Order: sequence, then structure tokens, then C-alpha cells
Amino acid sequence: MSELDLGWEDEERPRHHGRRRATSAQAKKKKKGRGGRTFLAFFLILAVFGCLGLGVYVGIDRIKGLFDAPDYNGGGTGEVTVEILQGQLAAQIGETLQQKDVVKSAKAFVEAAKNDDRSRKLQPGFYNLRKQMKATSALSLLLDPKSRLVNKVTLPEGLTWQETFKKLEEVTKIPYADFETAAKDPKALGVGDVWYTRKDGKPRDPGIEGFLFPATYDLPPNVDATAILKLIVARFNQEIEKIGFLDTVPSAMNISPYEALVASSIAQVEGLDKDQPGIVRVLYNRVYSGKFPCNCLQVDSTVNYYLKITNKGAKPSTELLNSEIHNKNNPYNTHDFPGMPRGPISNPGSSALSAAMNPPPSDYYYFLAYDTQGNTKYAKTYKEFQALWDQAQKNGVK
Repeated sequence: MSELDLGWEDEERPRHHGRRRATSAQAKKKKKGRGGRTFLAFFLILAVFGCLGLGVYVGIDRIKGLFDAPDYNGGGTGEVTVEILQGQLAAQIGETLQQKDVVKSAKAFVEAAKNDDRSRKLQPGFYNLRKQMKATSALSLLLDPKSRLVNKVTLPEGLTWQETFKKLEEVTKIPYADFETAAKDPKALGVGDVWYTRKDGKPRDPGIEGFLFPATYDLPPNVDATAILKLIVARFNQEIEKIGFLDTVPSAMNISPYEALVASSIAQVEGLDKDQPGIVRVLYNRVYSGKFPCNCLQVDSTVNYYLKITNKGAKPSTELLNSEIHNKNNPYNTHDFPGMPRGPISNPGSSALSAAMNPPPSDYYYFLAYDTQGNTKYAKTYKEFQALWDQAQKNGVK
């Protein structure tokens, strides 16, 4: 029993059921205990509310951060060059701008782009912008044609390396000789080792011909000839990887990728895109089937290539001299020397490269441009070819 219970032994129990009254000592003790507990409870309540307050503050701040897009004010200062790549999304452009400290956050740029329909017309290229700009101001500059550093050059399919360098000189004002010097080491420009072997055992041209991929390029500002040629060779490598050239050619054709590159360069200058697979097949039939005289290509385009690179100028087939066709000093002579010539005779585009990978089989050994539009006809025998040639001349082909 407790002491409290014992206290009721000598007294009549009260008739009501209220609480018992404590002694003065017990009351003091109880009062003291309640005061300590009350203070502790008050302190704990303050602490809990403090934590709740801090949590709410942090939570609101974080939520606010999810919706707010930090942005600079004003038009920015200084100058910075920014490249916008083909196919980039607004978020990717925003990341680039943020990294360059043009805008404070990629999110601010994305919001600016969403609110401006003109952003859909943003072009790839290099732009002069300023640092720490308001996102809407940065977008306005990107949409201003005056901000774009226009150094665009288009290299058509079928150009020779000389014609390519002349085109680059015209656009960039970099001397032709600088491109010649840079091209002396194709490996340093990105031409891989795989292109330095031939399965037929013939010598390989050490030059850059065939690797200057035809395309439209936005050239970076303040670059030299070496950097530009690296950019062009890199584009060639991208295309080769994209179409699977290096894997397909050896397995499908049992020849080296370099020999197929030579074939594609010939098809590029010999026919229209739609006819290039058929032309390549004729080239392969002549060289690799063992059924054509001396396994020689016997095409005039290789003769004309040599005339062009020796600054003599190309000619129509009907005007080529016999001494030019059978020039034994011409390393691109395909009338007397068997196999593919020592190197490409042009820089082929996507269509010609794809045509050389695995052209459809045929038993044709002759082809020719049948009309002035450049459409190609094929023949199995020389007699059939001669009949087509007579008709082609009547059609105005020279």
C-alpha cells in the first residue's frame, strides 16, 4: 500500500468521489514537479515548432527553386562566341549558354524560348553574344542575323582536292597554299590507318583526295587551314560510320575499304545518284571478275582527272587524244593498267559511298551517259555498247 492510502485508515472516508487533498509537504513536492515538467514541455513545444518552421521554410524555398528560373537583368557585358549545333533542343542550347555565362540558368532560356515562336527558326552556327544577359535578350541576339558569324561554305559532290581548296580559299580568305601544306599529313587530319592498305597489292595514293566530304559547313571563326580540314575529315568519318562502310565492304565485296572508296569516287563523276550503284557494279565486274580484258577499268574519267590535277584541263571523251588515253606516265591510266587506280579521283558524297558498299549484282560490263540529262544505260557486250553509243551521240552526248 502507498502512504496516501494509509492516511485514510483513521478517518471516515468522504462521501463524495473527488480527489484526495494532499498534505502541505506533498503539495509542495508536487508543485515543484509540475513546474519542471511544464518548463520541459514548453521547451519541447518551442523546439518542435522551430523545427517545423525551419522545415516549412526549407521546403518552400526548395519548391520555389523548382519553379523559379534564375535570370540576369540587363543586356550583359563583354563578348563571347557561342556555337549552336544542328538539331540541338532549347534545353541543350540553354546549357551551352549557361556554361558560357551568357545566361544565369538554362531554365530561364528554355522559358524565354517557349514564349517566343521565333525560337523555332534559330539556326546552327557561331554567334557573338555577351556575358550575363537576361535570357530574353540572349534569345533576341541569337535570332538577330547580325549576331551570326557567317562563314558558310558548301562543297558539292565530285570536287577534286584542288577545287575544294580553291572554294575554301574564296570563302575563308585563307591562302590556298596553307591548305596544301595542311593536307600533306592526312593522318594528322584524322584519316585512319584502315585507309592505308589495299587488298589488291597496288600502291596507294598518299594524298587527301576522297576524304574531303561534300557538305555545307559553318566554319568556326579565327581558325586556320588545318582546323578546317580536320573538321571536313571528321565529317567524312561520321558518314562512313553512319552507313557502316568499313564493316560492309570487306564482308560483302571482299575488297579493302580504300578500293571501294576509289570506286565510289569514279561513280560520283560518272553518273547521277540513282545510277551510281549500277556503275559501281560495272567497275567491280571489270576489275574483279576476271572476264574483262586485262582487268582494266577503261574509263575516261580517270584520264581527265590526271589532266585536271596537272593543270591541263578536262575534255569530253570524244576530244581526248590517244596519247592522253594511253599515257604510261599517268598513274591514273585505267586503259593500260589493271585494277582500280592508285587513288580516288574525286570526293564522293553519301550516295556514291553507299553505292560502293554492296551494289546489286549484274552481268553488265559497259555503261554510258545516254542523254544530255546524264541518265545511264548498260550493256553486256561491246557490240551492245557501240549501238548505245551511236544513239547517245544522236541524243547530243559528247
